[in-house]
Amino acid sequence: MLLRPNDEPDLWPRLFREVERSAFHLEVRDEYHVADEDTRIRAFLAGEPAPYTRTPWQELMLETSRRGVAVARVRIVTEPLLDYQRWLLSVTGYNVDAGEDIRYVPRHLVESVPLDDWWLMDDAQVAYNLTDSTGAPAGLGITADPGIVAYCQQVRDRLWKLAIPYAVYVKR
Repeated sequence: MLLRPNDEPDLWPRLFREVERSAFHLEVRDEYHVADEDTRIRAFLAGEPAPYTRTPWQELMLETSRRGVAVARVRIVTEPLLDYQRWLLSVTGYNVDAGEDIRYVPRHLVESVPLDDWWLMDDAQVAYNLTDSTGAPAGLGITADPGIVAYCQQVRDRLWKLAIPYAVYVKR
């Protein structure tokens, strides 16, 4: 099933409100192009303090984690970190405070990494993050194919063993 944000504006909230036990996210890109992040990234790179306001994503993660859903994420990162990843690391604590268990794997420590980002939901379906040619979000591709689900479970388990918790990684 292919879902685009314009077709369904409440796509992420709906998906997370359906999750019952766990949501695991694999991030493999060194840079993302999310329109509402641009101003904050520019301020960070200019050394300006950015005022903090809880994001809709963090509100959704709070809601999800308060229901008892385990939300975890592994970021595969190239070191030294590129500007986007440096900024992302500087604001990740807010996501952790909202209930996400975020961990890092330096890219040079893994032999192979999937090419796409995805969410593994309740170990039953996979939601691939789709992007356009500029890297901007373009929707989701969702599947419950047992072979794809099993593959994503194996990737998650392999990478989780190597992953460095945010609180440790941020101090490096």
